[in-house]
Amino acid sequence: MARALKSFIPLFDRVLVQKFAAETTTKGGIMLPEKAVGKVLDATVVAVGPGSRNSKGDLVACSVKPGDRVLLPEFGGTKLKLEDQEYHLFRDGDILGKFLESDK
Repeated sequence: MARALKSFIPLFDRVLVQKFAAETTTKGGIMLPEKAVGKVLDATVVAVGPGSRNSKGDLVACSVKPGDRVLLPEFGGTKLKLEDQEYHLFRDGDILGKFLESDK
């Protein structure tokens, strides 16, 4: 993931994420067909733009940072292929939520 940061930097309030791989087998070891696998809606933030400007011209920083695990909308975003890896680019406001790390 670090190499993607060197070759691509998001602008404004854009967030570059890498989606988690979809589960293709059940816990019992049964292989699932491609159509039965659900969409992956959670991802890891790889890179974040500097933010957007409000009506007063002040910079409003993005609400996520690299390394955060986020919930994405079912549709939207722009697919990118960098260094043979698939990434997606979303606006900060399009991200639905951020998962908090549980203390163990």
